[in-house]
Amino acid sequence: MSLTPQSRKLQVDFSWRRFKGLITDANDTTNSPLYVVHWNAIKSPHMTFKGPDDKQVIGTGTLHLVRINADYVVNGRSGTLVAQKRFKTLYTHESHAYADPETGEPVTLTWTSDSGFTTWDFICVDEHQRPVAKYTAKIWGVKKIGYVEFMDDRPLTDEMRDEIVVTGVTLFYCMWLRVNNIFSLFGSAFHSTPPAVQEKTQLQGK
Repeated sequence: MSLTPQSRKLQVDFSWRRFKGLITDANDTTNSPLYVVHWNAIKSPHMTFKGPDDKQVIGTGTLHLVRINADYVVNGRSGTLVAQKRFKTLYTHESHAYADPETGEPVTLTWTSDSGFTTWDFICVDEHQRPVAKYTAKIWGVKKIGYVEFMDDRPLTDEMRDEIVVTGVTLFYCMWLRVNNIFSLFGSAFHSTPPAVQEKTQLQGK
């Protein structure tokens, strides 16, 4: 199922009163949610992404106090955002939503970041280094905390949108935890990327 063109930019809002987020079409004046995100700081999963009715679970995100990888589930399929660098934002995940159209095999998507004074951009590129999506978080944002933008011209499906929303938002909070948590320094110092993942990432970067 393809989405309407206006749905290529989503707005992420946060409610402190309800301690949950609403992700909406940025061009929809009704602010009808596409996703409802529940946070749980005490137990995992720390983020639960639900559909518009706030009942169907689309995915989850799980953070770690020391380990700098983050785990997620999208539409029943679990995966890991794997840190490729110890002290730099460079993460990969195996994408089934963006699988090779000829073979059906999952591809590796790579997330990097660029931080300014007011915004923190997380950019996702495909195996050919073409931009796929971007999550822009407002560093000082209180309610309107960010946007998700889909950047390539391929038809956007619900599965693609689900995967980018779950992995992008999970990565942002993974990095937020790393920046504000001294235990992550130990996790970074002792982190090692699995050889198979590291080799695949290096080959795709050539």
